[in-house]
Amino acid sequence: MDWNRIEGNWEQMKGKIKEQWGKLTDDDLDVIAGKRDQLEGKIQERYGIERDRARQDVDDWSGRH
Repeated sequence: MDWNRIEGNWEQMKGKIKEQWGKLTDDDLDVIAGKRDQLEGKIQERYGIERDRARQDVDDWSGRH
């Protein structure tokens, strides 16, 4: 799924994102509000991984949805 569709359906996608990245809080998801770069940054912060790894994880996830 392209990111524009994810961003447009953010409220519906939040549950799927929490399934994948359980360390993200509802407040995190509200702040992210569908912005991919902010999602990658929060994943990086919460999981202590490099930005490139977070970007790849988001690519993999979005490709499945």
